[in-house]
Amino acid sequence: MPASTPPTSPAAPRTLADAFAVRRAHGQAALIPYICAGFPTADASLALMEAAAEAGADILELGIPFSDPLADGPTIQRATFEALGAGMTVRGALEILRRFRSRHDTPVVLFTYLNPVHHFGLADFVREAKDAGAQALLLTDLPAGADTALEAVVRDGGLELIRLLAPTTARARVPEVMDGAGGFLYYISRTGVTGARTALREELAREVEALREEVALPIAVGFGISTPEQARLVAGSADGVVVGSALVDRLEKEGVEGAGAFLAELRRGMDGEGLS
Repeated sequence: MPASTPPTSPAAPRTLADAFAVRRAHGQAALIPYICAGFPTADASLALMEAAAEAGADILELGIPFSDPLADGPTIQRATFEALGAGMTVRGALEILRRFRSRHDTPVVLFTYLNPVHHFGLADFVREAKDAGAQALLLTDLPAGADTALEAVVRDGGLELIRLLAPTTARARVPEVMDGAGGFLYYISRTGVTGARTALREELAREVEALREEVALPIAVGFGISTPEQARLVAGSADGVVVGSALVDRLEKEGVEGAGAFLAELRRGMDGEGLS
């Protein structure tokens, strides 16, 4: 269906828990693509959200562009700056979500930084995000416990608060990180910024298994996953596989159709299809 088609009746979104439960029942992990709102255009990012859902994505991360994306590598930074240059805003990103939600029930996590949310107005942002059809919020530069009042506004407004955890995080801090967390734990596969990599750390599976002893929520792994083989390896230990930079790369080179085909390849790889 073309991205410009007027919205029809809204689709009731599934919860994050539902998305993980469906995959878990089949012995599979959830596929979680990152999509930058407004890159290369608003219509293209909406079309990619729809293509991702059709390719087997279980949860979508919709990135709201920010001018100083410190956690992101060059690929997503470039997409972010192009989206901002083309006029993408917080309200514009929420409108993309609203249009997507009119036809799809795939859960959506809003992925952004504190500055855009504060500039928009925290309470207004949470209310409008929920109204547009978001299920959760991930603020990359909000350390757990740094602003409990802000966290309370997010949760009280009906959005689950997704936490990030790095390999360098002391295990003694894990309970604090998970206090008030919802949806899933986003475990960073390596230190540094986002970006596709040719290999994954050998310790990753052991780290995920160790975390299961302390974390009740599903564990999704991201940062650097770029091939079906890598996605399959991660899916062997984690509950979810997040792909961002590699998807943006494919979108730049091959457009929405190529990006959707790439996600379908990842889904098949995660399910053990077509790999030796």
